[in-house]
Amino acid sequence: MSEKPKIKILDNPELRQKLLDLVKTTAHIDLANWAISCAEHILNLSSEKINSEVVASGFETNRLWQDNKATVHQVRQAGFKVHEEARKCTTEVGKNILRTVGQAVAVGHMQEHAMVCSDYAIKTVQLYSSNDLEKITAEREWQINELTKYQ
Repeated sequence: MSEKPKIKILDNPELRQKLLDLVKTTAHIDLANWAISCAEHILNLSSEKINSEVVASGFETNRLWQDNKATVHQVRQAGFKVHEEARKCTTEVGKNILRTVGQAVAVGHMQEHAMVCSDYAIKTVQLYSSNDLEKITAEREWQINELTKYQ
């Protein structure tokens, strides 16, 4: 799992490291559920209309994968559809919300997508809040608290 973010974000490095340490010790299915929670947590930040059908379908495909009723290939395809929607967005917040969702869905493919999902959620809050480090830190703290529920 990558120690450094794959995207450029303003963050609280100590909290990100604490989260990364927790992610490394969390079961795959638990990470998938947590990532979906992270994505759901920031869904309402966009003023742009988000395609809720694509989002719901992606989450459902991931949940079916968790129950051994969908393949990794189906999870990947669902994630790709979400990222396709992100490319259609006209705002950076909307794009990053859908990137967060796409990464959450993709956790069924690889656990590493969980940290990328959380980083995209941070990027979304960063954009939404005009780089307010207090709000970014609060989001990281929320992510950590949420993940501890799965430990």
